[in-house]
Amino acid sequence: MKNESTHEFVQKLHDQQEKQQKNKEKHGTNTPSKKLPNAQH
Repeated sequence: MKNESTHEFVQKLHDQQEKQQKNKEKHGTNTPSKKLPNAQH
C-alpha cells in the first residue's frame, strides 16, 4: 500500500515537472532569470 501511494506521488511529481519544463520552454526563452527554480509559486 505504502509503495503504491509513493509511486503515485512520484508520477504526479514528474508530471508536474514535465509541465513546468514545457512552460519554461514556451514562455521562459526571453526571460532567463525565470528559468531558476521559484519557491514562491
